[in-house]
Amino acid sequence: MANKKRNEFFLGLIMLFVGLGYLWATANVPRKSEGIDASFVPYILGSICSVLGVLQLLGAARLVAVTTSDANDSSVDYPTVWKTLVLIVAYVALLSWVGFPVVTIAYLMAQFYVLTPADQKPNWVLYALVSVVAAAGVYLLFRHAFDLMLPLGWLDFATE
Repeated sequence: MANKKRNEFFLGLIMLFVGLGYLWATANVPRKSEGIDASFVPYILGSICSVLGVLQLLGAARLVAVTTSDANDSSVDYPTVWKTLVLIVAYVALLSWVGFPVVTIAYLMAQFYVLTPADQKPNWVLYALVSVVAAAGVYLLFRHAFDLMLPLGWLDFATE
């Protein structure tokens, strides 16, 4: 138990120091006077990482003794980990060729299926709905809020 508490504590320290270091490095990014600039997202990420580090430290401090039978019940599901890794590699490989919207929808649906417990029936309608809404929301956020183009791939009819 002491080993787990120590590991959780060190993880919290690492997250906190990485977040603070990221914030410190972001201070050197040139800033515009108004609106969202190049330092906006790094400040958000550094702040989130720092807050998560503090929460991890608090969680480690509150960690109570767990019986050894409870600790041994949580095991890693390696087939799921490997399937997820394969899905991520396929997503990255197909992103520029097929396009962000199509690949993201397919990836999310496949990942939802992989993460569905074996004793539960997959809800394909819900998976499709969440995948389409998430892909469209992220695409529109990047296109209109950040003014960045994600690859359209097969959906890029303007160049044909």
